[in-house]
Amino acid sequence: MVQYTPMIQQYLDVKAEVPDAFLFFRLGDFYEMFFEDALNASRELEITLTGRAGGVEERIPMCGVPYHAAEGYIARLIEKGYKVAICEQMEDPADVKGMVRREIVRIVTPGTVMDSKLLGESLNNYIVSIVYSNARYGFTACDISTGELYTTHLEDSAELVLDELNAYNPAEIIASEALLKQIAPFTSTWSNKVVTTVYSEADEHLLDEHFAADAALPTLQFVNRKGIALLLTYLRETQKRSLTHIKHIRFYEHDQYMTMDPFTRRNLELVETVRERTKKGSLLWLLDQTVTAMGARMLRRWIEKPLMNLSRIEERLEAVDRLCHQLIIREDLKLALKEVYDLERLVARISYGNANARDMNALKHSLQQIPALKDVCANSGSVTLQKLVEDMDPCDDILSWIAGSIEDEPPVSIRDGGIIREGYHEYLDQLREANKNGKMWIAELERKEREASGIKSLKIGYNKVFGYFIEITKANMSALPEGRYERKQTLANAERYVTPELKEKEALILEAQDKMVDLEYELFTELRDRISGHISRLQRLAELIAAADVLQSLAAVSAAHHYRRPQIGEGYDLMLEEGRHPVVEEVLKEGSFIANETSMELEDGRILLITGPNMAGKSTYMRQVAVICLMAQIGCFVPARSAKVPITDRIFTRIGAADDLIGGQSTFMVEMMDIQVMTEKATERSLVIIDELGRGTSTGEGMAIAQAVIEFLHDQVGCKTLVSTHFHELAHLEESLQYLRNHCMAVKESGRQVTFLRKLIRGAASSSYGIYCAEIAGLPQPIIQRSYELLSAFEIQAKRFETEAASIASKAAEGQSHYEAPHSPTKSSHRAPVVQLSLFEEDGSSSDKHKKKLDSKSHPIIDQLKGLDLINMTPLQALNLIYEMKQKLQGTTSSTITSEEGRG
Repeated sequence: MVQYTPMIQQYLDVKAEVPDAFLFFRLGDFYEMFFEDALNASRELEITLTGRAGGVEERIPMCGVPYHAAEGYIARLIEKGYKVAICEQMEDPADVKGMVRREIVRIVTPGTVMDSKLLGESLNNYIVSIVYSNARYGFTACDISTGELYTTHLEDSAELVLDELNAYNPAEIIASEALLKQIAPFTSTWSNKVVTTVYSEADEHLLDEHFAADAALPTLQFVNRKGIALLLTYLRETQKRSLTHIKHIRFYEHDQYMTMDPFTRRNLELVETVRERTKKGSLLWLLDQTVTAMGARMLRRWIEKPLMNLSRIEERLEAVDRLCHQLIIREDLKLALKEVYDLERLVARISYGNANARDMNALKHSLQQIPALKDVCANSGSVTLQKLVEDMDPCDDILSWIAGSIEDEPPVSIRDGGIIREGYHEYLDQLREANKNGKMWIAELERKEREASGIKSLKIGYNKVFGYFIEITKANMSALPEGRYERKQTLANAERYVTPELKEKEALILEAQDKMVDLEYELFTELRDRISGHISRLQRLAELIAAADVLQSLAAVSAAHHYRRPQIGEGYDLMLEEGRHPVVEEVLKEGSFIANETSMELEDGRILLITGPNMAGKSTYMRQVAVICLMAQIGCFVPARSAKVPITDRIFTRIGAADDLIGGQSTFMVEMMDIQVMTEKATERSLVIIDELGRGTSTGEGMAIAQAVIEFLHDQVGCKTLVSTHFHELAHLEESLQYLRNHCMAVKESGRQVTFLRKLIRGAASSSYGIYCAEIAGLPQPIIQRSYELLSAFEIQAKRFETEAASIASKAAEGQSHYEAPHSPTKSSHRAPVVQLSLFEEDGSSSDKHKKKLDSKSHPIIDQLKGLDLINMTPLQALNLIYEMKQKLQGTTSSTITSEEGRG
């Protein structure tokens, strides 16, 4: 067995507790790492790798960081998705003989970060627990930097779990190994790195103890209790303290909010763009005019989870309406909010024990704005804002505690003194007076010594190592009186001395200073603990302030862009007059965006089949309809002249081609999987958007799938559907599908010049203008010219093919009576059967003995037809084949008839 030194063995014992984390092992003024941790940390942090003797022949790899600079290094590791365990010395080395006791005091993980330097101000930092029991999932999300905790239960559907994960976008997920494997393919595609931890130890006693006063606890289902208990147990184990700022359980039913799958959120670019994955260019970027960090985070949550409750939507719209039309009120509200700090995270740090005196002053300054904020909201004329401030506790007592105790400009560290106001504590004032008198005595001694010695440069100084001293330059050494000074320290150009009198006074001054610092720290922590008992009040206040901030933000954007209040209800019809895409309109120059109408009614136009060329604006139009519906359900005005918007339970989008390389899925397979989810989950209240339905496979198969999907959505689901396609042949569906309407993007042609008008009009497009788009994209002119030549040739061949095929079919099917026309359009799910005309049935007017159908028995031409791949055959090949078959058919038919006559 390898024998390590006691210190290395202690390191290994502690490291065994956290095998999945970097162990920052405190040794004096450094956090040291050894073995694999040292090798990995030196690479990730770009710090020097050294070695240390540890009782074995080979030197043990080692690296370290100064303890006072550790936060920056921890931050870099957390950003890379690692965990860091901090192991401190629990005893003073000066008081211990032998090995100092060391323990892990905290494990920092991506989901448990408290340091504001590591957190985006406008982003929540969630850790999520997932459990499975009794055919249900328990889903719990917590942001320990703000104290928010949300929980819900989901049906036995992994897709719903993924939808919730995508809404919260957590930094860390804890669950059983089986559940983590189930979601791994999904989380691996996220732009941000998410840490997953296998964890299953749920202490339900901890749950009952922690939330004993929460009224929501008794109403929770077992799966929710298990999920919250799992999360709390993990947080207690990693944070090594009671998280008293996590006060309330916020249970919600997932169907209280509009559901959107990950692809829909991405395609609609709600909080980040598809390409750059940045906020700029997203809906959040456009709507975010918040002035507080709390408001910015709440706005993001509103966008991620649009409401389904009509009364709550109307409350938001009422406040936005009032603020939108009152510039002065809106600006006054904004002014009051600008002086409010991030109360949620301030309160969390106070409860956590991390807040310093400057945090206290930030809280004080924020509370000082509450009277003005309440006054503005009360006089706004908005019922919603008035109700908001009725419940707003200004926390005047907390404000007075801080104002009466904390200095206006305290130092950062709470252990250096100088943070408590004069007059707050009598004994502290006495110590300060003693310290002040002592320093005055020191100044007076310096004056006397200069006079007695005649040395004008003599000075009395202080440092932490040697205390107070009298410093005299070597040039003035000869002027010193003999026997009066005691040498204390020699410098290059001076000597330092003390006197018995100075040593005596030093003891008194330093004692006062030490007592002052200790007493100030004690008074500060006492204040911090007192405020911690009022965390719930402060958190409620922060929530109300954030809501007011979001409402003024939505009003400011609505006023600036001339948005209109939507008429929202429980009905079916969606009517938009001059609708616009809010983000595209903002990016384009003013006045250059073309507005469009939308009419989708229960009895007319449930499905809009949109044809037309690329670059004509089909995708933008379909996206804008979805975004307008979403904006209405978060309580915002919408970019339209008028809008009648029904409450939508789900939005599905399939826009853009993308291979799933990691999952090994092609573009077409990804599209089909998306379509499968749509057809399974969509209801009559859903909005489905499909761009270029049926691409990625052969023309015939793609067209067949497209038509079948459209028919299914029309007959079986009845949802509002926007479908764009280049299959102009599908325009005939308007004749057979009662609620489908053809639309196209208007195009103006002038010779070879084409202008896309970006205007949606009734009817089907006649061309896709693909070659023109290729020309705009900059393809070489020879390619463009050759493309037009080939297109002309294909069109000529296609017309000849159609003429020839029609002639043959007419002759072969003459007299046929069993062809069945399609049924007239109804709501029924039964479509008209597809009947193929027979090319080889004999004329029905022939004599009885010749009424034999060649297609009733095996025939070489029929066998040949069955084996053809007509979809991938060129028009020229088809014409040649038809000619060949015609010759064979004439010869075969003649010989067959002759044979029959001979047997007669």
